[in-house]
Amino acid sequence: MAALDRHFGGVRRLVASESGHLNVLEVGESGTPVVVFVHGYPDTHAVWLPTIARLVDDVRCLAYDVRGAGESSAPRTRDGYRVSHLVDDLVTVIDTFSPGRAVHLVAHDWGSVQSWEAVLLAGSDPRLRGRISSYTTISGPALGHFASWVRSGLKAGWPKRRAVLRQLAHSWYLLGFQVPRVPELAMRWMLNSPERVQRLLGSDHAAPTVGTDAVNGLGLYRANFRGPGGPRHSLRTDLPVQLIVPTQDPFLIPAGYDDLPRWCPNLTRHDVAAGHWVQRSHPEQVARLISDFVHAHPADSSD
Repeated sequence: MAALDRHFGGVRRLVASESGHLNVLEVGESGTPVVVFVHGYPDTHAVWLPTIARLVDDVRCLAYDVRGAGESSAPRTRDGYRVSHLVDDLVTVIDTFSPGRAVHLVAHDWGSVQSWEAVLLAGSDPRLRGRISSYTTISGPALGHFASWVRSGLKAGWPKRRAVLRQLAHSWYLLGFQVPRVPELAMRWMLNSPERVQRLLGSDHAAPTVGTDAVNGLGLYRANFRGPGGPRHSLRTDLPVQLIVPTQDPFLIPAGYDDLPRWCPNLTRHDVAAGHWVQRSHPEQVARLISDFVHAHPADSSD
C-alpha cells in the first residue's frame, strides 16, 4: 500500500482522532480544488488509487483509511462505529488538511453511507456548514433515505414493492452480520486466502489488512442497524449531489435510488454498466465525472 502511495508522489500522515489516529494520503497540487475520498467495506483508501491517479494533475486529493481499516485505529467499542463518530473523523480530516477551504466529497459503499450523514448535517451542524461544496456518491445510500424507500415501497403498488423485495433479498447479509461470532469466523476463513478474496471482491485490489478490516468493519453493521432511532435531522440537502449508479452492483439495485430527487433537488445521476467497485473497473470514467462535477461547483469565494 505504501509503495502505491509513493508511486503517486503522495504524502502519508497519521492524524490524531477520537479513536486514536487516522491514516491519510495527500496527493496533488495546492491551490487546486480539494477532494476528500472515503472508502467502503472492506476496503482501505487504496481502493481509490486508480481514480486518484487520473486526477492528481487536476485536484488535490485526500484519501484516508476509515476507523478500523488499514492503518487507522479501531474503536474499542461497537458504539465507536456509529455514523455520528465516522462524521467526526471526516470533520477531523477536513479541519486538518483544508481549514480555510470547502472540500468536494467523494464516497463509495459504507463511505457513502457515512458521508451522506455529513451532507445531510451540513445545513445545521456548525462544523460542516459551508465546508462541503459538492458530493459524489457511489453504491451507498443514506440510512434515512434507504429506510424511507423501503417503508414507502412496501405500502406501494406491486412494481415498487417488487423492487423493494428484490433489494431486501440482495441485502440478506445485513441480518447475517448481526449473528454473534459466526460472521467473524466466516470472514477470517474467506479472507485468509488471496484466491478467496479475489472471488469475493471480484478484483485483486484487497489491502494486506483485509482480513482484520473485514472483521472490524462488522461493527458498522452492528452499530447502525440495531435499536431504535433513525436520523434526528432533515433528510433533505440542497448541496449539489452526483449519484453514480453501477447498474451491475450485486448489493444495491438501481431502483433503490429512484426516490432520491425527493430529498436532493440538486441531483445529477449517471448510470454506469459496471459492478460494485466501479472506481477500479472504470477509473477513467469515474475520474472524468468527478472532475467535471467538481469544476461545475467551485467552492464559494468565502471558503
